[in-house]
Amino acid sequence: MKKILLSLSLILSLMTANAAVKVDRIDPTNWFVGMKDPSLQLMVYGEGIRSAEVTTDYAGVKVDSIVRLDSPNYLLVYLNLDGAQPGEMTLNFKNGKQTKKVKYELKAREMSGDKRMGFTNADVLYMLMPDRFADGDPKNNDIKGLYPYSIDRTQPSLRHGGDLEGIRQHLDYFKELGVTALWFTPVLENNSPDSNGSSSYHGYATTDYYRVDPRFGTNEEYRRLCDEAHAQGLKVVMDMIFNHCGFEHPWVADMPSHDWLNTPEWLDARKDKTKPEVNDKYLQTSYKLTPIVDPYASDVDFKETVDGWFVPTMPDLNQKNPHVIKYLIQNSEWWIETVGIDGIRMDTYPYADADAMALWMKTLNDEYPNFNVVGETWVTEPPYTAAWQKDSKIAKKNSYLNTVMDFSFYDKINQAKREDTDGFTTGMNRIYNNFVYDYLYPNPSSVMAFIENHDTDRFLGNGKDSTALKQGLAILLTANRIPQLYYGTEVLMNGTKEKTDGYVRKDFPGGFPGDTRNAFTVEGRTKAENAMFTWLSRLLHWRQGNDVIIKGSQKQFIPYNGVYVIARQYGGKTVLTVVNGSKKPAALAVKRYAEVIGQAVSAKDILTGNTVSIASDVKLEPRQTLILEF
Repeated sequence: MKKILLSLSLILSLMTANAAVKVDRIDPTNWFVGMKDPSLQLMVYGEGIRSAEVTTDYAGVKVDSIVRLDSPNYLLVYLNLDGAQPGEMTLNFKNGKQTKKVKYELKAREMSGDKRMGFTNADVLYMLMPDRFADGDPKNNDIKGLYPYSIDRTQPSLRHGGDLEGIRQHLDYFKELGVTALWFTPVLENNSPDSNGSSSYHGYATTDYYRVDPRFGTNEEYRRLCDEAHAQGLKVVMDMIFNHCGFEHPWVADMPSHDWLNTPEWLDARKDKTKPEVNDKYLQTSYKLTPIVDPYASDVDFKETVDGWFVPTMPDLNQKNPHVIKYLIQNSEWWIETVGIDGIRMDTYPYADADAMALWMKTLNDEYPNFNVVGETWVTEPPYTAAWQKDSKIAKKNSYLNTVMDFSFYDKINQAKREDTDGFTTGMNRIYNNFVYDYLYPNPSSVMAFIENHDTDRFLGNGKDSTALKQGLAILLTANRIPQLYYGTEVLMNGTKEKTDGYVRKDFPGGFPGDTRNAFTVEGRTKAENAMFTWLSRLLHWRQGNDVIIKGSQKQFIPYNGVYVIARQYGGKTVLTVVNGSKKPAALAVKRYAEVIGQAVSAKDILTGNTVSIASDVKLEPRQTLILEF
């Protein structure tokens, strides 16, 4: 028996020694020389590749270490590129007597990292969902080889066929409107099958971090879009997700290591290994982000928040694993270098490991000191949001995150729009009280504010009344913030999430073949839509390059008799945003605002072009909004 076992062992050893070395893929697909951090992690995919040895004789490249993971089909190779020049290096993978040579390209960078300029408060971001904006290339609607999916515009939760080409074809529209930066929801591959009338059209279930979803286009088309946007003076912000990937990512079926995902135990307990069947070992996130900063947080609450899965179809990545976070950091750098994005919006920021995310941000800040990242921090209390901003004095650790999202402003403006402004708490008092807490932010001008987005009800709800909308936009676009708009607001797109998110993510009229009207044009818009577009476009173009709004000081006044006033001042110029937060007529009591009005007796209302006398009290119609410049 012992001889038989020895013989079998010898046979297996010989088979291994003579087996062909398989390298199916290497991530990143290429890399760049001249980075401040010369280390490069290569994740090598291939059957049985774990046992291979790796060498290269490329000048300036050194194999620092090889990491053999739990799965036999992954190998991590860490290289040091200090001193390497652009070119094609050969990687030698040797397994027993077999060797495979693989070419790997090292590219020159197009510019040094400090020349990558991110978005700032001088910009206005226009957020859109590629699947719902415009279908510029119907040929990419039917892609072979992907999991089953449907293009059905009658179904709010299925794919509708929008793509990157559709966005590219409307760059002139963005210029006409007056926005300066475009934020798309994620464009990377989401190769997940439709299920129960739903799909991953939204893009938040990545299955390939180095490939644009072919239904949106190609990596080359993404680069073309960025280049042409830049030529038009538009920046591009890329939506990324480090907290989770998609269930169909290869990491789920063949986990690189046992700790690549958080709480993966339930995967082994499934009856059907191909589906995300939930069982008693599954850990769902609580969606409650307070335990991360709560000094009294219990262990169970903290674990549910950061280690629980967002949903069963979105596996929770373990950023505490240094190889995982290295992979993700490199991926963000690769997209910056490859397509030239001008910023990143990071989804579900606090759900991921805080230390790992701080490492990511510090790495990016070192490499790209003028770049910008905004993190989604969905808690509606200013102290929570402020604690996540870089150099916060109220945080236990530095996040190095330059920009945070002002969910408090979103929450308060959406309450105020339904209320009359009293003397203490309701209506515009809520907005006043939101800005009161700006002392908590290290940099209030690097806080991104919004009145709606793809995860909220539209500001208009199911109505079309633009009065409150104009008040919200006037404050948003003149306050000390980075403003973000949501696509279609300029043409009164509405909807709520009562049934499904799809109703706040409707198709832009005119963006799709067969549309009966085209809201991208004056002729295709209704009278009310044209009025809203013209009003907002005037405001946006006025804001561009306006130092009073970009660099000016901010002073606000407690709402008085229902009227809320924000003053911005710079270089001897003043802008007053005046909002009547009441359903009744009111007046701007000029003497009360003497400290910002000074000796001025007239001002220009930039929303109408009219001259307004401010020598005496200014009468205001119910819910009227003025932006006065003098």
